[in-house]
Amino acid sequence: MTRSVLASTGPMVQIGARVRALIEAWRAVVLGLVLLVASGATTSAQQAGAVGPILTIDSERFFVESEFGMRVAADIETASAALARENRRIEGELSHEEQDLTDRRATMEPDEFRILAEEFDTRVQRIRREQEAKARALADRSDAGRVAFLGAARPILGQLLQETGGSVILERGSVFFSSNASDVTDRAIALINAAVGDGAAADAQQGLGLGLDGSAGPAGPGTGSSGASDTQQP
Repeated sequence: MTRSVLASTGPMVQIGARVRALIEAWRAVVLGLVLLVASGATTSAQQAGAVGPILTIDSERFFVESEFGMRVAADIETASAALARENRRIEGELSHEEQDLTDRRATMEPDEFRILAEEFDTRVQRIRREQEAKARALADRSDAGRVAFLGAARPILGQLLQETGGSVILERGSVFFSSNASDVTDRAIALINAAVGDGAAADAQQGLGLGLDGSAGPAGPGTGSSGASDTQQP
């Protein structure tokens, strides 16, 4: 009864694949963002009869090497590890209870065993849903960290255009050929580090509630600190 649950709870904490899948979407969003920031400057430059330099940025490195991005990654890793530990604890408790129920079967009436087995299976399925919800919430919090970073990045990118007289910032990976001199990633990282640091203070002030505190998410009935008592023998 628990084997199917254990097989499904293991992959829940492996959110790296989902995060990697979001990178392409993230790049597209950043590209749209920098184009939006640049549009006003480009229009003004064109009206004046001049177009400034075209800049490039590695949006993924901009995020992951910033203090903000490193804080989000570290918090998600900590929370993921906590969820993995919780899943292993629950796995051990359920396996022990299942074995105990199996050992007692020979001494029980069939109807009595059936009732207990059904109750156990119902509880296992509930715990499975709760742990899966925690894993989804953890991935959502990772996404929320990137969204918050984008919000903080917009004025930084605008500042970069003003500093350089640039007309547009393009995603470096989408440019066929360019000079390294056009890459403003390092400067963008320095600016956002100076402006918001790791972003934790801004999150608190704005009440974003990202929940990136190393916890595995709200504990559901029978899966948090009270999990042991909820998975005892019926």
